[in-house]
Amino acid sequence: MNGLLASPARQARPRRTRSARGRRAAWWMLTVLFLAVASTVAQTTNLVTGFGPIQITVGTQNAPQDVDVALKVLLVITLLSLAPAILLLMTCFTRVVIVLSFVRTALQLQGTPANQIIVGLSLFITWFVMAPVWERIHADALAPYQARQISAAEAMDRATLHLRAFMLRQTRPKDVELFMTMARMAPTEPEKLPLRVVIPAYVLSELRTAFQMGFLIFVPFILIDLVVATVLMSMGMMMMPPMMISLPLKLLLFVLVDGWTLVVQSLVRSLGL
Repeated sequence: MNGLLASPARQARPRRTRSARGRRAAWWMLTVLFLAVASTVAQTTNLVTGFGPIQITVGTQNAPQDVDVALKVLLVITLLSLAPAILLLMTCFTRVVIVLSFVRTALQLQGTPANQIIVGLSLFITWFVMAPVWERIHADALAPYQARQISAAEAMDRATLHLRAFMLRQTRPKDVELFMTMARMAPTEPEKLPLRVVIPAYVLSELRTAFQMGFLIFVPFILIDLVVATVLMSMGMMMMPPMMISLPLKLLLFVLVDGWTLVVQSLVRSLGL
C-alpha cells in the first residue's frame, strides 16, 4: 500500500520540475527580449540626439505670418467639416431627398431604389437647381477675391448675399417672423437679415413644403390600397394580403404616368426654375 500510494507522488515530482524549468526558461526569454529592446531604444536615442540639441523657439521675425497661415488652415478645416451641413441646410437638398424618400415609401418598396441612388439623384438635382446661384457667387465674390480685387470679408458678404436671396425666396414670412421674434430683433429689411435667422427659417419652410408634397404623393397610392382591399373583402378573399395585388398596380400606374419625371419636374418647378 505504501508503495502504491507513493508512486503517484513520485510520478508528479518530475512534472513539477518540468513546469518549474519551463517557467524559468520563459522568464529568461522575457529578460533577454527586454534587454534587446532596451539596447535598441538606447541606440536610436543616441542616433537621434547625435545631431544636436532640440530647440523650441517661441516668437520669431515671421511670427505674424505663421499665425496668419495657421488661422487660415484652421478656417479651411472648419469649413470642410461644416460642408455637409452647408450642403444639407443651405440648398434645396433637404426638400429633394425627403420627397424622393416619400415616393419610395408610398410605393411600399423596401430598398428599391437604394439609398445611394436617392442621395445621388438628390445631389445632382441640387447641383442643377443651385448652379445659377453658384455662378453668381463665383462671378461676384470668388473671382474678384482670387484676383485680389476685394478682401476676404467683402467676398464673404457678397457670397452670403446671393445665398440669403435664394433662401428667402423659398422661406415663408411666418417662419422668418418666428425666429426674429425669438431673437428679439426689430423689423429689418430682408437683405440685412442675419444668417442665424434666415437658415433655421429656411430649413423649417423646406421641411413643411417637403411633407406637403409627400402627402400629395401618398394620396393616389392610398386610394389604390383602399380599392384593392374593398374588392378582396367583397369577393371573400380575406386571407389574401392586399399588398400582393396593390403593389403591381402601383408600379404599373407609376410607370404609365412616368412618375419619376413628374416628381422631379414638380420639385424643380417648386424651387422657382
